[in-house]
Amino acid sequence: LLHPVNYYKGSDEGQCAPKSSVREKISSSPAAMSQPTSATTELPALPGDTTAAFGVADIIVVVIYFAFVLTVGIWSSIRASRGTIGGYFLAGRSMTWWPIGASLMSSNVGSGLFIGLAGTGAAGGLAVGGFEWNATWALLALGWIFVPVYIAAGVVTMPEYLQKRFGGQRIQIYMSVLSLILYIFTKISTDIFSGALFIQISLGWNLYLSTVVLLAVTAVYTIAGGLTAVIYTDALQTLIMVLGALVLMFIGFEKVGWYEGLQEKYSTAIPKIIVPNTTCHLPRADAFHLFRDPVTGDIPWPGLIFGLSVLALWCWCTDQVIVQRSLSAKNLSHAKGGSVLGGYLKIFPMFFIVMPGMISRALYPDEVGCVDPDICKKVCGAAVGCSNIAYPKLVIELMPDGLRGLMIAVMMAALMSSLTSIFNSSSTLFVIDIWQRIRRKASEQELMIVGRVFILILVVVSILWIPIIQSANSGKLFDYIQSITSYLAPPITALFILAIFCKRINEPGAFWGLMVGLAVGLVRMIIEFIYSTPSCGEEDRRPAVLKDLHYLYFALILCVLTAIVIVLISLCTPPIPEEKLACLTWWTRHRKAPAIDLKNYKSEEAQINPANGESDLVESADLGDKEETAAKPPCWKMLYLWFCGLSAGPTPTLSQEEKAALERRLTSIEEKPLWKTVCNVNAILLLTINVFLWAYFG
Repeated sequence: LLHPVNYYKGSDEGQCAPKSSVREKISSSPAAMSQPTSATTELPALPGDTTAAFGVADIIVVVIYFAFVLTVGIWSSIRASRGTIGGYFLAGRSMTWWPIGASLMSSNVGSGLFIGLAGTGAAGGLAVGGFEWNATWALLALGWIFVPVYIAAGVVTMPEYLQKRFGGQRIQIYMSVLSLILYIFTKISTDIFSGALFIQISLGWNLYLSTVVLLAVTAVYTIAGGLTAVIYTDALQTLIMVLGALVLMFIGFEKVGWYEGLQEKYSTAIPKIIVPNTTCHLPRADAFHLFRDPVTGDIPWPGLIFGLSVLALWCWCTDQVIVQRSLSAKNLSHAKGGSVLGGYLKIFPMFFIVMPGMISRALYPDEVGCVDPDICKKVCGAAVGCSNIAYPKLVIELMPDGLRGLMIAVMMAALMSSLTSIFNSSSTLFVIDIWQRIRRKASEQELMIVGRVFILILVVVSILWIPIIQSANSGKLFDYIQSITSYLAPPITALFILAIFCKRINEPGAFWGLMVGLAVGLVRMIIEFIYSTPSCGEEDRRPAVLKDLHYLYFALILCVLTAIVIVLISLCTPPIPEEKLACLTWWTRHRKAPAIDLKNYKSEEAQINPANGESDLVESADLGDKEETAAKPPCWKMLYLWFCGLSAGPTPTLSQEEKAALERRLTSIEEKPLWKTVCNVNAILLLTINVFLWAYFG
């Protein structure tokens, strides 16, 4: 199986034999390879003249794409209800199933997933596709188990649900801060870096220029339109992503000889330059199987089934970015329909992201499959490997004029869809769960403006974070995302499962369970940062708890440990009164709380009324300053008011009877029998397809 070795590594210095022959084998552009091997601040371009390959037709396609997306964003902003919390952050709870399903897909499949999934597929095979297929089960759990409770509870954010479920403030504040940290350092940073990496490689743009342009356009229609603009543009960009990726998939399969040819070529995709006395350069023997050895597998099958389910439940059932889409549904049936559509769409990434990554390695093993650190630095700037360039390499080499521009648009769509979702959800968390703690009597206008300003702050932080991500280990991008999630998310999963299904759980148990889970997760994360993953040929000196305990196993153990702590402390402390749990658990979701109890509960702190999206702490006396003259405001003020979703005149108010009727409708989980049956049948069909695929590729 060993490929002929073209050079040798010195035993001490680790230097290569004459590098002129190496350059000739690696690149058709010797000048591009003649630079020093030291890392640079700018990511080096791929071998070949990629900028020249990007023609006029490609530029036209990208410009048309940007114009079309901005048009959709502005149109949805004009027609949207953006003047209240419910309108801006939950799209007025008027969305139907198809934009919800499309938004669920595009909010998750960002540019980081395109780069990460394809790169991991190139390095290890099909198993990483199981991360996508596992999401099907979690999406159905979202629609059938979690969303009914969230809707009945009348909440806007997930920390708000925990505050209603357990009382107090410390859990809500902790969850909000932790979620914002996760968004900034895993989702925002990795999406920006991988998207900018793709654009820089494809277009030859400066990394910061491409990032600033994308963030500016993204922030404009997110700030102006709120969740309605986000969901409609997500639906458009999901269509672009799926069509463009499918085109590349068919071109790639035709080039490699379809699935049989891929199996043959991938198994022999060995770079010409290897590190002697190692097996890093050899493709995995189990590359075309999902289920791998529970001890020696890179993604062990028990971790893929059970450990990954813990992460999937956090991502799809408790994460604000995802749940916010389902909460914008006009009723429960549309929320379920969105989950089903999202589940169908999550079947495709295995075929149009993971497999194209494997095709890229089969066609270009010297670049995508490089193993020698010096050579990898020449090719992509990362000493640990260049699997992350698998997808952009395939785009540049295989796509014809025009279609290449379409794929650039796909990556822009992935980046912008993910960022718009995170920006909107982050501002929701900050305004409702943090700002209202600081400004208890904040007016509706203040809350809307603060939400938009916070998005601008996120944009600035994201740009400042780029140099750190740029110098990080980009060869492990997907592992970085998943491992950080495995250390911080499992306690949240355990808490939400117990909060919904176990009425005995109380606030002390929930809080201290989260603290224990956080402490254990941070210990593992710090150890991993201290002991980096060894490169090819290096001895693994990491502690056994790190190298022998896969992060998916750790996620499962951490979830169970947190659940045990929560249950034990809850049993040792007084329970929550039964009447306080109305609409807040699976068993009490149909039970309505007595009006006096609900009023007393809400009066303790700022709450958002689901009927009108207004803060209960905005006193009626404050309405006096809304009395303004009927004179028409100047043009600049009208533009400002439109951008911020504010009204120039007095805000219309509802009577108490109208508010009560609207609240009953928005918190109703009743379904029409016909649509309930349609959703159930589609869910069963989706599960059947999912089980078949697991069995076929297992």
